[in-house]
Amino acid sequence: MFDYHVHTTFSYDCNLPLAESCPAAIAAGVTEIAFTDHVEHEPGDEGFGYYQAEAYFRAIDEARAQWGDRLTILRGAEVDFNERTGDDVRRFMERYGAEYDFVIGSVHYGDDRQIIFPDYFAERSLDEVFAPYFERIRLAVESGLFDTIGHLDLPKRYAPQSHRHYDPLRYRALLEPVFQAMIARGVAFEINTSGLRQTPQTSMPGPAIVRWYADAGGRLITTGTDSHAAKTIGAGLETTLAMLPLCGIDAVASFRRRRPTLVPIADLVASSAGAR
Repeated sequence: MFDYHVHTTFSYDCNLPLAESCPAAIAAGVTEIAFTDHVEHEPGDEGFGYYQAEAYFRAIDEARAQWGDRLTILRGAEVDFNERTGDDVRRFMERYGAEYDFVIGSVHYGDDRQIIFPDYFAERSLDEVFAPYFERIRLAVESGLFDTIGHLDLPKRYAPQSHRHYDPLRYRALLEPVFQAMIARGVAFEINTSGLRQTPQTSMPGPAIVRWYADAGGRLITTGTDSHAAKTIGAGLETTLAMLPLCGIDAVASFRRRRPTLVPIADLVASSAGAR
């Protein structure tokens, strides 16, 4: 199994060291792991200026030396994107992009603040949250900077009780141009399993969106737990691998130096069972 969304102490919101993550991944049957720490460019963000790329690369090299015979360890990043920070993100990627195996592009900000707080929803209808969100996702895809898009319908994770009537069918027309851009540019989206263990009780995105993407001709999918704790590394991946074939997806993308290779899900299931 591939867990391509794991945070470490190089993220401002995580205190999980690599020394705990790698043994946890091996125990969970994970065969490839990408450590994708937050790279923030919003000046008001708590994590702005926290990430240190060179120190991160050294730490990954040290982890590979210790655990690389039992676990494929990838250099990754989760880079926040919106129209205000696009130039800064591009400069970062021009400097460091070639150093990574895998880069997630994520949208965490709306018009004026993060979408992860209730006050963002209090002033907006669900349509007023999701319509600009999906447009920012499209812009992230069109930027050409990222290998995959993180938690494709993230707002459902943070919607307060008053906004928990999210139905992806309502936004299918907004997702179609996102899918077309992904397919044209060779950009994947992840199945983020953190929703399975949190408020939505479903992955981000869920099976309906995956099916629409597959029906549009899409094949590139990555999987990740968005773990900030050792106990959640690998969590939900087996459920996801069982879901994907039902949605028309028979392989998951593996990355090296920013280039994807499709690995059949049947092979993944067999290798993770053998790794335990």
